[in-house]
This record gives sequence, C-alpha cells and structure tokens, in this order.
Amino acid sequence: MTKRLSLSLIWPPVLIAALFLGAWQLLVIANDIQPYLLPAPSLIAENFTSDVSLMWAAAYYTGTTAFLGLVFGTIAALIMSLLAQRLIVVNRLITPLAAGLATVPIIALTPILNNMFNITSRTPRVLVTMIIVLFPMFVNVTRGLLQVQPVQLELMRSLNAKPRMTLRVLRIPNAIPFFFTGLKIAAPLAVIAALVAEYFGGPQEGLGSRIAGAAANTAYGRAWAYVVASIITGLIFYLIVVALEKWTTPWTGRSRST
Repeated sequence: MTKRLSLSLIWPPVLIAALFLGAWQLLVIANDIQPYLLPAPSLIAENFTSDVSLMWAAAYYTGTTAFLGLVFGTIAALIMSLLAQRLIVVNRLITPLAAGLATVPIIALTPILNNMFNITSRTPRVLVTMIIVLFPMFVNVTRGLLQVQPVQLELMRSLNAKPRMTLRVLRIPNAIPFFFTGLKIAAPLAVIAALVAEYFGGPQEGLGSRIAGAAANTAYGRAWAYVVASIITGLIFYLIVVALEKWTTPWTGRSRST
C-alpha cells in the first residue's frame, strides 16, 4: 500500500517533466532556434554529463555558502523572535527592520558588502544569504510563538507558570510547525541568494560565477547546465528540510492526514 502510494506521488511530476522537455526539444528543432536564444534540452544534458565533476564542485561551493547563510540567518531569526515574543516594544522595532532588510535588492546589497569585506572570501555572500533568510524565518517563528490558544495561556497562568516555563511548554512546541514552514521557504531562497551574490566578483568557483562566465563566452548550453545544477541544489535543500520535518515532528503529518 505504501509502495503504491509513493509511486502515485512520483509518476505525475515525472510524466509532466518528460512531456515538458519533449515539447521543448520539439520546439527548438522545429523552429531551428539558436542556442543563444533557447538551447535544446539535449544540448544542456550533453554539457551537464560531460562536466559532471565540475558541475558538482560548483554546486558544492554554492551550497556551502547557502548553508552557512541559512544557519546564521536562522539563528539570528530565532533570537529576534524570542525577544519579540517577550517584549512588545522589541517586536514593534524588529518587525519593520526585518521587513526593510527583506526589500533590499541583492544586486544592490552585494557590491556594498564586497567593499566592506574581503571580496575573495565567502563573508559578503554568506551575509547576503543570511539577510535574505532572516525575514521569512523571523516572521514565521514569531507568529508561532505568539499565536497560541488563549485557553492554553489562561491555563498556564492558573498554574502560576513563569514566562520561561510558558515558553518551553507552550510557545516553542506551538512554533515548531511555523519554524519548518519558514525553513522550507528560506532554504531554496538561500541557494538563490548565494547564486545571485556570486555574480558580483569574488572567487569564481560557484554556480553563479560559472553561469556568468559561460554566458560571456557564448557557451549557452553549459550556462544552462549550470542552471540545472542550481535547480538540483535548491531541490536538495528543500527535500532535506522536508525530511528533517518528518523525522523530528512526525505527528504533524499524521494530524494533516486525519
């Protein structure tokens, strides 16, 4: 039963992807579209398979940068959320600040950080990724900490529970599903932020710089192959978060099914 259910979940996206790639290949061949406009999937696959080790090396570099930014951004968001749920004044100060940081374009932020720090290091790119991750994590975790049932809060007060006890017993468990919701948004965003940040100087080892370099050298099939590698990297980040959620909070999946 479980095997049939897993197959029923896998084959629809696989079928849609196959139909999409087939239509794409047919469109390029039938209309003789040049690679600089739209390369065929076969050309992208050829470039990807011919340089698999280079693709994964670039994906590993970008993925490491994205992971560091995701970790630091999540830690900062958790600290801010804990302060925001404890003090209303802090909540009113931090929320607009986090929203303002989320609206700063990466293309404007990265050159500034490159000038502030050593451009040959990961620091500017990790900071960019951290800033992008901060907002969705802060908003979701803060919501989970604050949106508890009034009846439950009243029960804690009747038991004369201290704020620390209420946080540990009530607010944090309530915030766990919100935490994973924010993490599922922030994880792919971390890859995107790291990828875009790599366009603006620094070590030419990541996917972003490889895409820019291949496109500048008119190697469009290779550039799109690096794009495929970046998509795979983002999916890996997302699937790891989903697996982590199912492993740490299996009751959330059961509650949805019931």
